[in-house]
Amino acid sequence: MLQTDRVRIVIDNVDPIQPELHRTRRWSRGAPWAILLVLLVFIYGSHAPLISLTKVDGHVPFSSSSCVVLIEFAKLMVSFATLVVTGNLSSLKASVSIVAVLPYAIPALLYAFNNNLVVIMQVYMDPSSFQLFSNLKIGSTALLYTFCLGKKLRRGQWFAVGLLVAAGVCHSYTSLDWEQQNEDISNPGLYITSWGLLLVLVYCFVSGLAAVYTERTLKSQHLPLSLQNLFLYAFGVAINLMSHVTGGSGQQGFLYGFSGLVWVIIAGQVTNGLLMSVIMKHGTGIMRLFVISSGMLVNGVLSWWLLGIQLTHHFLFPVVLIGWAVYLYYR
Repeated sequence: MLQTDRVRIVIDNVDPIQPELHRTRRWSRGAPWAILLVLLVFIYGSHAPLISLTKVDGHVPFSSSSCVVLIEFAKLMVSFATLVVTGNLSSLKASVSIVAVLPYAIPALLYAFNNNLVVIMQVYMDPSSFQLFSNLKIGSTALLYTFCLGKKLRRGQWFAVGLLVAAGVCHSYTSLDWEQQNEDISNPGLYITSWGLLLVLVYCFVSGLAAVYTERTLKSQHLPLSLQNLFLYAFGVAINLMSHVTGGSGQQGFLYGFSGLVWVIIAGQVTNGLLMSVIMKHGTGIMRLFVISSGMLVNGVLSWWLLGIQLTHHFLFPVVLIGWAVYLYYR
């Protein structure tokens, strides 16, 4: 009886404010992540529609390599400014060594390799087939995430990753203009050779490897994120500038064809890159996959709103698949 009374006294003395305080703290921790993810999804999904709006007579008027160099340079400058504002500039001198800096060259080289591989693959497959098969990089990233980082996924989480791949394939497949492909005699329609299949598998593997390696590097080194971004984007600027110069893209002028909308695109991609590094440092690579997949849906809605592209009832299928995947993975 005495023990029962003690338990009753302890329960009666529990502060009713504590559960509410716990919920408030949990919301305050989750709200910034929710805002960050929503912003990333919107930026990722709006990229292609905004580029389409810049087209003149069906062609992009500016140099894509110039745009990439400016994006990498802007991210480099923002990282340096953040390093100064946060008072971590002193860590720059202490951390500059070949051992600390060299690992950041590998992601830049991998992404540069894939950018050139995309051009080569066009010989062995049509762009629509590449769009379809490139969704396999979601699965390759998840596999490398478990093997290289030692992360274990539940069976339901693996099924969720499969749903993301299916949603990407479904969205790409239903976006194809079958009537135009059938009417255009010069276009043989969908095709992919054995070399094309091999190259697209290499592309998906390298894409996943670059993402997983970047995440491992950012998390393994106990350095400020702004300093790590400084190293990463310094190599990005150097490699992409070299590609721009050697590729002969500077014949029309570095800023030829740039407009206000192009600068908006650059600002969006700078924000996307910096926020994605926060995901890689403090979140997980799987979270990045959900951002990319959800961005497809934003892409479809903005294409309908800005470009007048008609959405069919098939668009609802990838929406359901992605929603189901989110529920299964994070339940």
